[in-house]
Amino acid sequence: MKAIAFVDYENIWTSLLERGYELSPEQLVQFLQLYAEQNSIDLLAIYLYANFDREEFWRTQTTFEKTNVYTRHVFGKNNYANTGLRRNAADLELMLEAQEILLTRASTFDLFLLLTGDGDFLSLFRKVRAWGKDVKVIGVAGSIHHALQPYCEGEDLLHWVLHEKQEAEYHPEQDLEKGIQILGNLQIRLPYVASTKARAALTELLGRSIPQVKEFIRYALKENILMEREHPDQNLKIGKTKIYLLNLENDTVANALGTIREEISQRQFKLIQEE
Repeated sequence: MKAIAFVDYENIWTSLLERGYELSPEQLVQFLQLYAEQNSIDLLAIYLYANFDREEFWRTQTTFEKTNVYTRHVFGKNNYANTGLRRNAADLELMLEAQEILLTRASTFDLFLLLTGDGDFLSLFRKVRAWGKDVKVIGVAGSIHHALQPYCEGEDLLHWVLHEKQEAEYHPEQDLEKGIQILGNLQIRLPYVASTKARAALTELLGRSIPQVKEFIRYALKENILMEREHPDQNLKIGKTKIYLLNLENDTVANALGTIREEISQRQFKLIQEE
């Protein structure tokens, strides 16, 4: 099933904050990735709406953009008249863009996934359903308008965040064998394993958060399982990038890779020769 996600970020963020939890951009993206994987959804795009002038959201727009989320900055004041806040500005922008996509690209998706608890979106949901598309709502328990309940299927961001808090203590050793195998397969498939590609693959295939994957990489570097180096690439503006190589002389790496170790060794030798 192909889907497009729309995120009423301020609604979700504020609803969680009222319960004592601050949702980070990394957590939100991880939640959507896991949700899509668990429900066999091909998530084509994520559109996120917020007033990024808010102090609480400082620099979050850049973070979202780096994770391939399409952000929409909805400014909070009317610059042409001194009328203070533009009420429901994010809601209106979201609904307009959703309807534009519905009218122009209806054949490219099957599901509208909306992260919100705001009952004002009910009319949009009805319009989407009238076009023969499915609608699913994910919100924060206790903050979802009763009109949206028929579109909820038990998914709850509050429950997920609470679970994440319980899993806060992370031990990278438990992912070591699988993580080495993921990186090994990347080295076979790709010309080189850029650091960004490695993090993305580990996040998805280990089912870990971005901070946990960063901790995993730090541990692997410290234990001499992974090696970090700069690699020239004329296709990049700066002409080089940071890559990761598995230390094939490490016993833990050799045992985890098994029969593919020799193929990786040949590819690493060729890569080093090209530098």
